[in-house]
Amino acid sequence: MDLQEIYKHTKETMAKSIESMKKEFGTLRSGKVSVAILDHIRIDYYDTPTPLNQVGSVIAQDASTIVITPWEKNLLKDIERAIQEANIGVNPNNDGEVIKLFFPPMTSEQRKEIAKEAKNIGEKSKVAIRNIRKDSNDKIKKLEKDKAISEDESKKGQDEIQKFTDEAVKKIDELVKHKEEELLKI
Repeated sequence: MDLQEIYKHTKETMAKSIESMKKEFGTLRSGKVSVAILDHIRIDYYDTPTPLNQVGSVIAQDASTIVITPWEKNLLKDIERAIQEANIGVNPNNDGEVIKLFFPPMTSEQRKEIAKEAKNIGEKSKVAIRNIRKDSNDKIKKLEKDKAISEDESKKGQDEIQKFTDEAVKKIDELVKHKEEELLKI
């Protein structure tokens, strides 16, 4: 493995970490309800835990309502039970055809709490970025120890990894700030 491969791997891994954080942000409730809030819910479909969006249509009807239309009517009870067990803050309304989830407007307390959660997700992502930096620096130091690169090249390589880290942390801070603004805006 040479420096260019280490750089490439570091950039890719850091980008994946940021993407993962964005996905996690999608599961947070904001002013407008998102179907991503149901992503972690699984339905027992023929003895296989199956994501909700693979057993029916899941759409956000408006800013506060999600409608779930199962492809098989016999799944209504299972979907209803799974949503109740997931404890997402709403009770499912089953009318025999579809399940509707009505999300009440968020209180300012809830908004602040979710903004705090977004900050925590951002902090976890920064820790992941720092771990990636450490791994990459360790690889560079090993190259230097194995005499594959000079001490100067090692120093330059570690500086380059630090640049990637700074860019990733800056991006995370921007995303967290944007998410907080979105959450606290009424």
